[in-house]
Amino acid sequence: MSENSRDNAAGFYYNTEKMADRLTQLQDAVNSLADQFCNAIGVLQQCAPPASFSNIQTAINRDQPANPTEEYAQLFAALIARTAKDVDVLIDSLPSEESTAALQAASLRQLEEENHEAAARLEEVVYRGDMLLEKIQSALADIAQSQLRTRNGAPSQPSPAES
Repeated sequence: MSENSRDNAAGFYYNTEKMADRLTQLQDAVNSLADQFCNAIGVLQQCAPPASFSNIQTAINRDQPANPTEEYAQLFAALIARTAKDVDVLIDSLPSEESTAALQAASLRQLEEENHEAAARLEEVVYRGDMLLEKIQSALADIAQSQLRTRNGAPSQPSPAES
C-alpha cells in the first residue's frame, strides 16, 4: 500500500504504475512535439519558395496564389498547439509537491473504507441474486415436471412447493 498515493490537490488517485504511465505519456508527448517541430521546419524549408530581398516590395504588393507552404504552416501549427496542450494536461496530472505522506495516508484510509463499503454492498447484491436464482430454478423444475406429467397423460398434481 505504500506504493499507492493520492494527489488531493488535483483530486485523482494513482499508484506508482499509473504514475510511471503518466511519465511515459509525458515523455512520448514531448518526443512527439520535438518530431513535429523538426518535421515542420524540414517541410517548410523544402517547400518554401526562394525569396530575394530586392523584390520584397513587389512580392508583397503582388497578389500571389496561396502556396502549399501556408497550408503546411497551418497544419503544423495546429498539431504543435494540440500536442503542447496535451503536454500541459499531462504535467498538471502529475502529483504536486503539496501532497505530503500524511495526506496520502489519510486518503488511502478513506479509499480503503469506501472499498470495504462497496465490497459489502456487492456481497449483499450477490446473495440476493443467488436467492433469486434458486427460486427461478425451483420454478423451472416445477414447470418441467408439470409438462412431463401432462405429456405422459398423468393427472396434474401440485408439487410440494406449490402446497
